[in-house]
Amino acid sequence: MAFIDEIKNRAKQEIKTIVLPESYDDRTLKATSEVIKQDFAKIILIGNKEQILKRAKELDLNNIDKVEIVNPQNSDLYNEFVESFYELRKHKYISLEKAKEIMLDNIYFGMMMVKHGYADGLVSGAVHSTSDTLRPALQILKTAPGIKLVSAFFMMVVPNCTLGENGVFLFSDCGLNENPDSEVLSEIAIASSNSFKLLTGKEPKIAMLSYSSHGSAKSELTNKVIEATNLVKQKAPNLLVDGELQLDAAIIPEVAEYKAKGSPLKGRANILIFPDLNAGNIGYKLVQRLANAEAYGPLCQGISKPVNDLSRGCTSKDIEGVIAITAVQAQEQAKI
Repeated sequence: MAFIDEIKNRAKQEIKTIVLPESYDDRTLKATSEVIKQDFAKIILIGNKEQILKRAKELDLNNIDKVEIVNPQNSDLYNEFVESFYELRKHKYISLEKAKEIMLDNIYFGMMMVKHGYADGLVSGAVHSTSDTLRPALQILKTAPGIKLVSAFFMMVVPNCTLGENGVFLFSDCGLNENPDSEVLSEIAIASSNSFKLLTGKEPKIAMLSYSSHGSAKSELTNKVIEATNLVKQKAPNLLVDGELQLDAAIIPEVAEYKAKGSPLKGRANILIFPDLNAGNIGYKLVQRLANAEAYGPLCQGISKPVNDLSRGCTSKDIEGVIAITAVQAQEQAKI
């Protein structure tokens, strides 16, 4: 069974409620319609009900009226959320009047719905930038207990591929941390291993990527990756990790045999940790476009509640998949 089909089946086992604040976007409405048909999550749309239903009708989406639509401008929750946000942010000199203004923003309002338990997770980013999605998340939901930083990853599903986990990979960080040092890189790797295990049920096999394999080149760039690899081994000795590794040595057994002989990964990595955001963002888009891969993300790890970003180049199918992943993350979060 395909990766995303398995995720949807898991989501159906315990239905969660996901907020979509970008309700005026056609892709969001099409994804919502599919989620209703497949019944793997409940959806709350944020916005003007008349406008949303009018556009849904124009798109021939006849089931959108089955979802809950909440308009911050006339919601019974508005005053509660204004007061709550004011209490959260008054130490940053946010006035009550400013809180009232901010709470009319769909994303901020949606985050408050998650914080107060009216929803289990939120998906945004088809229209908004990553910062527009994550800033409200960090202001309102904060990081999870014991987590040092928030990072972003993609679940990549490559068709007709036996590499990785039968074509399934986790790429990180592809959306958030620009130039992580070795400490941050190690935390990204450990968080990514937990995310991969949650979403696939398979053993994480982590490759710390570089332009060098096992000392074939030496520089500050390679040293950063070597130090990060050593930190992962110290912090999480049970994880299967190796680095620094070139991409081919990480994922192709025959290449690993002569470029990285003795590597515990043996060229079978399913998690690829990129040394910086340039490499990560370029890498995922190359695979997505040239290999026609499914790319779900940027998915977030480290926030106290499930919040996931989207690429502004996403399709309705991508949104649909991220909603399913968010629901599964919410199931796991409920166990904590």
